Amino acid sequence: MAWNLSDVIPYNEKDTSGCGLTAFINCDGSKVGGRAIIDSIEHIRERGNGLGGGFAVYGLYDSYKEQYAFHVMYDDNYSKAQGENYIKDCFDVIYEEQMPTRQNAGIKYPPRLFRYFVNIADTKLAHEFPDVLDNLHEYKDEYVLNKVMHINKNINGVFVVSSGKNMGAFKGVGEAHDIGDFFCLDNYKAHTWLAHSRFPTNTPGWWGGAHPFTMLDYSVVHNGEISSYGINKRYLESFGYECTMRTDTEVVAYAVDLLKRRHNLPWELVAKVLASPFWKDIDIMDEDNRALYTMLRVSYGGALLNGPFAFVIGFHGGMVALSDRVKLRPLVAARKGKTIYVSSEEASIRKIQLELDEVWHPAAGEPVFAFLDSYVE
Repeated sequence: MAWNLSDVIPYNEKDTSGCGLTAFINCDGSKVGGRAIIDSIEHIRERGNGLGGGFAVYGLYDSYKEQYAFHVMYDDNYSKAQGENYIKDCFDVIYEEQMPTRQNAGIKYPPRLFRYFVNIADTKLAHEFPDVLDNLHEYKDEYVLNKVMHINKNINGVFVVSSGKNMGAFKGVGEAHDIGDFFCLDNYKAHTWLAHSRFPTNTPGWWGGAHPFTMLDYSVVHNGEISSYGINKRYLESFGYECTMRTDTEVVAYAVDLLKRRHNLPWELVAKVLASPFWKDIDIMDEDNRALYTMLRVSYGGALLNGPFAFVIGFHGGMVALSDRVKLRPLVAARKGKTIYVSSEEASIRKIQLELDEVWHPAAGEPVFAFLDSYVE
C-alpha cells in the first residue's frame, strides 16, 4: 500500500528533537541586560513544553563577587528554617534576601526563593579538613560542594540552585521566557548568559529539575539524553558526588567539576573526555593523538558521555558548547565582533543579532570554546 510522509507526521507538527538552548558571551567582559537572552529563548519556545525553563548568568554580582552566592528554593516555612539553620551554621552570611520576582500568569505555585552571599571561616575549614596543614583556603570549593550536596540530599524541602561566585542560576517550571520575566532578569546585567527551554521525557518536571544544573561556578544546559547515566553516576559516586536530582543532566555538571576543578584538566581535554572519538577512529590516528586519546579513555572511561546530546557549560571565565559523537542533537555557533553565540537554532541567534560576522555548525564531538579576554586557564 502506498503512503507518504504526511500520512505519518501531520503537516502542522514539527520534530524539534526536544529542548532548546541558547547562550552568548561578550568576550571583552561588557555587560548587557537579560532582555536579549529572554527574547532568544522565546524565539524557539516550540522546543519546550512549558515544564521547565532556566538561565545561568555570570558577572551579575560585582558587589559580592568574593562571596559564594547561594540561590535556594524552600517548600515552606519549616523547610526554610531547617535550611537557614544549616547554612548559617556552616557559613558566615554577609547578606541575605528574598529573591526579587514579579507576577507572571505563566508561573504557578513557585517555592520560596532566597539568596545568601556567604564566606567560610578558617575554623570551619580546619574542622572539615583536619589533616590539611598548608593552603587550607584551597579547600573552600570542596567545603561548599560537600555542604551543598548534604543540603540537597538530606534536608527535605530545600534545594540549592546555584553556589558559585559572581554567578547565579534562575530556573523553574514554566515557559523559559516566563521564568526570565518572573525572576526580573531584564533588571540584571552580565557578560555571559545561558538559557534553556525544557521538554522533559524520562524525568519529572519540577522546580529543582529544570536546567541549568550547577555545581560551584559550573552550570550546564542540555538538550538530549545521557544514556550512559548509570555508568557516569556510579563513576562519580566513587569520587564522593551525590546524584540526587532525578535527572541525567546532573552527572554532566559533576563530571565537569571533577575534571576541571579537582583534576585541573585544560578545557580542551575536558571536551575530549566527555565526547571522546570512537575506538575505531582512535586506532587510525597518528601516534601522538592515539596515545593521548587512549590515555584519556583508560583514565576517564567512566566520565565518557553516551547518547544524543548537545550542551553548553558556563563557568567564571567563559563557556564551552559540545555535541555528542554523532551529533544527534543540533548545535550552531556564531560570532559578531567580540560576542560568541551558540544555540539549537540559528534563528534564535539572529533574533537578537541579525548581522553576524560568522556562522558555523560544529562537527560531531567538536567543542566550541569562548573565553573572556581576561581569562587565564
